[in-house]
Amino acid sequence: MPDLIYYYPTLETGILLKRYKRFFADIELLSGEVITAHCPNTGPMISVCTPGSLVKVSRSNNPKRKLLYTWEMIQVKENQPTWVGINTALPNRVIKLALEQQLIPELTSTYSEIRREVPYGKELKSRVDFLLTGHESLPPTYLEIKSATLADSDMVLFPDTVTTRGQKHLREMMALIPRARAVMLYFINRGDCTQFSPGDAYDAEYGQLLRKAVAQGVEVLPCRFEITPVGIRYLGLAEFYLAASSANPIRISDKTS
Repeated sequence: MPDLIYYYPTLETGILLKRYKRFFADIELLSGEVITAHCPNTGPMISVCTPGSLVKVSRSNNPKRKLLYTWEMIQVKENQPTWVGINTALPNRVIKLALEQQLIPELTSTYSEIRREVPYGKELKSRVDFLLTGHESLPPTYLEIKSATLADSDMVLFPDTVTTRGQKHLREMMALIPRARAVMLYFINRGDCTQFSPGDAYDAEYGQLLRKAVAQGVEVLPCRFEITPVGIRYLGLAEFYLAASSANPIRISDKTS
């Protein structure tokens, strides 16, 4: 079993009472205390915010914080309990650690320098999550990260709602081809899913743009992560399907060979 990439601080256990106004979650801790925790996820969180579910929260020591607790993960599937990470601020931090440790084989030979939040593209205020450089003989790699939690059986879908920002990122990534390498990395924030597909039912435009991007040379890395109350472990790549009902997945080797 691979080592953990990221270690959580000590987490407290509770039961989700409700999530509301996007950024707030009422949680009953095992002690019986009811707290309001910050919910670091602006999306609809379909199937991963069910009241009554077991959750884990971290506690900040910063007395200036309005909400001292942050909701980190939720447990789903009664028959096969699985932790799902819901803190969308974490994937970029985890990927930075993975890049520093050269843990993603599809990227390791392409860089020696990692830069974050680099302005790029033609659309207003676009910044790429990571720019990987350092090999003069190779083009720069632009790496965009998206967190995915919505599951349909063993398949994770992205997005789970209309995302004009995500659509913009796909257009910007396509515009980089062929002068640079453009990679969309989907951070599968749960360890129980082995397949990935665009969520056409939630944003058909994003799905069409993703297919167009793949046809033009944008690479897709659907990276699987196991979420545990101790930390996060990288499990490798999921199979990538251009449609959830497709019988033939796009294998990463088909795109990179």
